[in-house]
Amino acid sequence: MGKFPSVLVFFFVFVFVFVSSLSLACSSDSSYQTFLQCLKTKSPPQSPEISSILYDPTNSSFQTVLQSYVRNRRFNRSTTPKPILIVTPKTETHVSYAVLCAQAINIQLKIRSGGHDYDGISYVSDQPFIILDMFNLRSISIDLPTQTAWVQAGAQLGELYYQIYTKSKTLGFPAGVCPTVGVGGHLSGGGYGNMLRKYGLSVDHVTDARIVDVKGRILDRKAMGEDLFWAIRGGGGASFGVVLAYKIGLVPVPETVTVFRVERTLAQNATEVVYRWQYVADKIDNGLFIRLLLQPITVNKTRTIRASFIGEFLGDCVKLMEVVGNGFPELGFKKEDCMEKSWIGSVLYWANFDNDTKPEALLSRTPDSVNFGKRKSDYVQNPISKDGLEWIWKKMIEVGKTGFVFNPYGGRMSEIPAEETPFPHRAGNIFKMQYSVNWNEEGVDADKDYINQIRRLYSYMTPFVSKSPRGAYLNYRDLDIGTSENGKESYEEGKVYGEKYFMGNYARLVKVKTMVDPGNFFRNEQSIPPFPS
Repeated sequence: MGKFPSVLVFFFVFVFVFVSSLSLACSSDSSYQTFLQCLKTKSPPQSPEISSILYDPTNSSFQTVLQSYVRNRRFNRSTTPKPILIVTPKTETHVSYAVLCAQAINIQLKIRSGGHDYDGISYVSDQPFIILDMFNLRSISIDLPTQTAWVQAGAQLGELYYQIYTKSKTLGFPAGVCPTVGVGGHLSGGGYGNMLRKYGLSVDHVTDARIVDVKGRILDRKAMGEDLFWAIRGGGGASFGVVLAYKIGLVPVPETVTVFRVERTLAQNATEVVYRWQYVADKIDNGLFIRLLLQPITVNKTRTIRASFIGEFLGDCVKLMEVVGNGFPELGFKKEDCMEKSWIGSVLYWANFDNDTKPEALLSRTPDSVNFGKRKSDYVQNPISKDGLEWIWKKMIEVGKTGFVFNPYGGRMSEIPAEETPFPHRAGNIFKMQYSVNWNEEGVDADKDYINQIRRLYSYMTPFVSKSPRGAYLNYRDLDIGTSENGKESYEEGKVYGEKYFMGNYARLVKVKTMVDPGNFFRNEQSIPPFPS
């Protein structure tokens, strides 16, 4: 008899969980049927079977489709909230119908274009939601006479680079170095790569776009107007609608491009070279981009810091030797450090492919590995002293595994006004910092440990980075710097993260949002809010 109450409690808990699960399943099924019926009602009779673009949790392919573009294992657990439905549109009108039908059943729509999405906001939510997955919409059309291309949002950068390569050996596009980054998210958040000092950001070369708005209309630049067109070039497209495609201008690249990697540890005078890099990297020849990786490592059982200077020069080795010899002799650059390649060869190099890899490898939409990870960002506007650098090295070693990626600015980045696009971090910034930590250990405890490491290092860096506000880069999504209840925040609350990402452009983004989506249908944890009605 003494055990009876425990058994009874267990029984009631079991019944509660069973009924709750059944209710959730019924709710999901009901949403599926309602959504499907809505799509069928809107689709013309001759259109393909509309159910082929829908996946609910009972579909055998649901998990495969859901996990295909998860690039952070932190958001790929059994406990991670799952969508009620995944919609995989095959046409632009499918996107329009999905937007209208999601509104009809009053459910949140998360838009995923296949990119990395460091904090998972395109496929995770704490309320019932649908994923609109754009991976079927990935056509690329290149027009050589005008040196332009139309690229659908579901395409990835590797596919874009490959298509450019098949048409021309002297054209390229300034965007990210990772080929599995999705075009839709990359361009709508700004987009940058190893040609930013010569050509600026990806969005600086966007000349037109196609978008589905909250009314389900398919609009180009002329139809959407200049305010909305401005907003989706760096302000995050998912706050304003569903970006279908961008028209981009291609840029000239020389037949010979030179890449290199030079490494130094603290015992090899890394502090002096890093110190000098700060005075050189944003002022040297605009055709030269020198990324700096800083990582804590162990050498002969002793913890130290390794500085890796990874460069790309739009020219040959002879000219590069002259540029570096005159501008950055502290690097100790030698001719044998040079690797001359075609532009597409440099793309493969930056993507960490072997030297004999064919460009077709860029067509793979699956990364070699997917880790647990966390990213943060900062901007540095004044050089850090040698004493400051040495203090940072000690803190990096103390913290554990977190490293830095320093990306130099200057050049074209300093010439474009901060208000030209929503991306405001232009003149006055020496370099952008990415904080980076990856791990393979399973479990929530490991997550807490490594995320605490990166947060500690971020806190330690406060004296050395931009202030009032402390800047951040939208495409390095970081929910630590402020979140909303899935876009339900006020204008003032949105400023917590909005001004870090967009500085003085935040207010204009709110005005555009209020104009095009006053009911705040397109929302996420860090979306742009409308003004209150």
